[in-house]
Amino acid sequence: MSSPPDKNPNFDPNSDSSKKKRRPRWSDPFSVDRVDPNALKNAMRKLRVSPLSQSGSTTPRSESEHDSDSSNTNPFLGAPDYISLLPDNLLLKVFAKISDTKQHFSNSLVCKKWCELCGKLVESIKLKDWEFLESGRLSFRFPNLVDINIVPACIKFERNCGILLSNKLIEVHLSSWVLENDGFFVRKEDVLDSKLIDSGVRILAEGCKNLRKVVLMNVSEEGLSFLAKECELLQEMELHYCGDLALRGIHYCNNLQILKLTGSINGVYDAVVSDIGMTILAQGCRRLVKLELVGCEGSYDGIKAIGQCCSMMEELTICNHRMEGGWLSALSYCGNLKTLRIHSCQNIDENPGLDEHLGSCKMLEELHLRRCQMRDKRSVTALFSVCGSIRELVVEDCWGMDDSIFAAATVFRTIRSLLLEGCSLLTTRGLESVLLSWKELSRLTVVSCNNVKDSEITVELATLFSILKELKWRPDSRSMLSANLAGTEIGRKGGRSLR
Repeated sequence: MSSPPDKNPNFDPNSDSSKKKRRPRWSDPFSVDRVDPNALKNAMRKLRVSPLSQSGSTTPRSESEHDSDSSNTNPFLGAPDYISLLPDNLLLKVFAKISDTKQHFSNSLVCKKWCELCGKLVESIKLKDWEFLESGRLSFRFPNLVDINIVPACIKFERNCGILLSNKLIEVHLSSWVLENDGFFVRKEDVLDSKLIDSGVRILAEGCKNLRKVVLMNVSEEGLSFLAKECELLQEMELHYCGDLALRGIHYCNNLQILKLTGSINGVYDAVVSDIGMTILAQGCRRLVKLELVGCEGSYDGIKAIGQCCSMMEELTICNHRMEGGWLSALSYCGNLKTLRIHSCQNIDENPGLDEHLGSCKMLEELHLRRCQMRDKRSVTALFSVCGSIRELVVEDCWGMDDSIFAAATVFRTIRSLLLEGCSLLTTRGLESVLLSWKELSRLTVVSCNNVKDSEITVELATLFSILKELKWRPDSRSMLSANLAGTEIGRKGGRSLR
């Protein structure tokens, strides 16, 4: 029997062989020297859970499994990130299949790669932060822009302003000093300086050369010239708060086809576009197909210059004009004009002149009148005389058009379609006298004309209804004609039923 270690004469308590080894405890102080790197690595590998198999079971990863896919592994789920292995062009095709454009912004928050790819799919944007354009981040973030509107960023407004004035022409955030703007919601000092806007337009043109549509505000000749030279594919342009001389920059827009020129908007802002600007515009944009003039102060000379120089123009829209008397006779110079729209005009023409000087638009096919004052019989008669060859007439929410004024429409001998809406002064007798004079009428729509009654329909008018290809008759809420015609032959010609 051996003696205890402490009584053994040969026992050395400081020797390593005599020390009794024990397992480490959690209470012991941690030392890096005690950690085996391979053991720690194997332990972490065992804790990983492999992705779900087809049978739905989860199995721990084997110790002998190769760790080559660790770079493509999601550290939170432990599953390989196969999406990061897809090429960019394939991901772009997948993102392009998403119909909801708002989803692109959600996808761009996933990672930097998706942010860059989703930015390439955005083609239209409305700019609200001018610094985003000025810093160059706009063209870097959205390199494939085709359509951009920078007007909201050109107007200074309070960040915390919750009031938004919006109409079909412009959207404006109202500031606290709106009641001190002398009748206008946008003051001159609320709009960015033209030099600052020119520098922003230059940055935009250099970064987005594939632009096809732009909406600008308070830009000068220099900015428009640089934009026209850099963006050769530019086809559509909308200008706000621009003067006459700024239009000289459009001269280099060789492919411009659609132009909307807004000089002044009632209650919002005031700018001047006169015959000088129209003449410059006409000489620089000879390939225009559609032109819209809003709040312009032109006259006979400006419209004549547009008609002579823009020989390819097919559609002309005049909204809230401030033109001098006699401008109607200049429409005869628009040789290829097919559609004429007159909107929100207080007076069509104060002094149209003699009938023999009016002329006519022989190629004109459509005339649209919306929210216009038609109390002046002389100006309405002159307009109908110039547009005597039309085939479609649309009159919506126009004030003052009674039977005597509507009687001037008998000059339309080749008209085929008529739409009347909101003509409260027109009666059944006045409507019938005009309709019976039209021999080629095939489509008729009468809506919200309260003085047109079902009880006043004569036999001749009912006979006319029977040969129409399309009839929509709702002059008031009490009209029962459409219900009574169900199952009859009225309104059924050429296989087209009554709507």
